[in-house]
Amino acid sequence: METGAAPLEASILGRATEIAERLVANIETVVHGKSEEIRLVVAALACGGHVLLEDVPGTAKTVLARAMAQSIKGATATRIQCTPDLQPTDVTGLSVYNQKEREFEFRPGPIFANVVLVDEINRAMPKTQSSLLESMAENQVTVDGVTRLLPQPFLLLATENPIEYEGTFPLPEAQLDRFFLRTALGYPHADDELKILNEQRHSHPLGHLRPVITLEEIDELRVGVQEVYVAPVIQRWIVDLVRATREVEDVSIGASVRGSLALERAVRAWALLHGRSYVVPEDVERLFDSVLVHRVVFRPAFLAEARKVGWEAAVDMFRERCLALAPRPQPQDFELTVLPR
Repeated sequence: METGAAPLEASILGRATEIAERLVANIETVVHGKSEEIRLVVAALACGGHVLLEDVPGTAKTVLARAMAQSIKGATATRIQCTPDLQPTDVTGLSVYNQKEREFEFRPGPIFANVVLVDEINRAMPKTQSSLLESMAENQVTVDGVTRLLPQPFLLLATENPIEYEGTFPLPEAQLDRFFLRTALGYPHADDELKILNEQRHSHPLGHLRPVITLEEIDELRVGVQEVYVAPVIQRWIVDLVRATREVEDVSIGASVRGSLALERAVRAWALLHGRSYVVPEDVERLFDSVLVHRVVFRPAFLAEARKVGWEAAVDMFRERCLALAPRPQPQDFELTVLPR
């Protein structure tokens, strides 16, 4: 059995890597110049997580969600535009009385899809925001005492505008913690923007996008992520790094155990998306901001400093403080670690 284990594992990883590359390449045909951000979203899909896109309007967030759905054969996509009058039943669905049958029948809401774009989530009332919690955490919805499973795979992409807060309701920490990662697409480079102008002269490229993977291949991708090797010394470092977020000055509440789980899974997916069967320390440092920072509640002193130096510079300082408490593993720490072939 031992002689056949390595080739079997290699075939699983190779197959998963090929599926991921095919998906990323297809999305890149309509979302230009955002390879790293696309890989983050694909990593979340591969890990069964959800993504918070904090970005200004017009940066291809909707295009990315639709491209993701259209790239998967048989997948469905929906869009929920959040407003203050949006009700929980507008998201989950509700039971409607059928006069012909003389009984109530359930009409599913837009949450019952493979890829769901929740646009401007912070414009929805807290009770509507909370209606998403069960679906994000447990892949199910309970209405009128009946629990209904969501279709698989299930990926929720939520957006919020970071520069306009009038009439918004900030997401509570409990809901932020349920997002696998947070990222932003940002504006494209000049050459990419020129390419977008030329491509959309007659029609949108989404109209020509075809599926390149199947729902079954998503399952293969997820199995492949589980097979990526994480050295014990890196696992310990991940735990120490997450615990450091709870000890750094200017932090009220650090990342929870859910943060440790998410970071460990994310680095597995990140390694696979870059053609490796094992995780390296650079993967952990690269995903620190996207996976952990939105789970941390900072003190007013840190937020005041962030307003002075800028949010990115403040996050860099926070990361360095965490790395000072949980230093990166040194080469000699890996001497007893054997990487897979």
